[in-house]
Amino acid sequence: MRYLYLYPRSVPRILDIFFWPMVELLIWGFLTLYLQQSRLAIPNFITALLGALIFWNFIQRSQQAVSIAFLEEVWERNLLNIFVTPLRISEFLIATVFVGIVRLILIGLTLGVLAYLLFKFNIFFFGFLLIPFILNLFLFGWILGLLATSIIMRFGQSAQVLAFALTLLLQPFMAVFYPVSVLPKALQYFANLIPATHVFEGMRVVVFSGQIPLTSLFFATVLNIVWFIIAIIIFFKMFDYILETGQLMKLVD
Repeated sequence: MRYLYLYPRSVPRILDIFFWPMVELLIWGFLTLYLQQSRLAIPNFITALLGALIFWNFIQRSQQAVSIAFLEEVWERNLLNIFVTPLRISEFLIATVFVGIVRLILIGLTLGVLAYLLFKFNIFFFGFLLIPFILNLFLFGWILGLLATSIIMRFGQSAQVLAFALTLLLQPFMAVFYPVSVLPKALQYFANLIPATHVFEGMRVVVFSGQIPLTSLFFATVLNIVWFIIAIIIFFKMFDYILETGQLMKLVD
């Protein structure tokens, strides 16, 4: 009876039962459709898949650099100690950016070396286009981190699952391992509103055709700017909200 009462009131448990299995089904189901429809050479497909996997880690880790940095202060009951100092919330965010950049460099070097040693995959295959690709992914990951932190501030620690999972919620629609054309028509419109979708689409253009995907990078950059403005507004509004309503105290209870 305890667990019957517990499950309907626990978002993480509900996600474990219904949502995460559905997300995995969508990802691997769409990838299967792509493989059935595709007649690409195997070496090119392996290059695209490994590149997508490495790039996916960039966006996921940059999101977690922001949201988990905030949650760590909550878990350690250090949030009040930070914000009674002269430290501004903007300085706190800038610090998470620097941490995220360091994590990004270390992750990129580790995965790049391992991919080359184990699979003969050279991440520098993308040339100078690697830089704007990664910057766009990092920025979008940081945006998702801001949004996840905003939700945690508003709804408390019960929403902390988003610190680890917000990127996974969107993964089926980012076309990480397959093109947008594989998605149903209705989902394609939604997918094209996500900046990372255009990055992964552009990466496949480089792999399969060797052309420079300036259009994809342009849309990714513009959408990132729009989403960044929205995320910053939401974040500061939520921070003002928890200060005005005393929610900050509840976060550390």
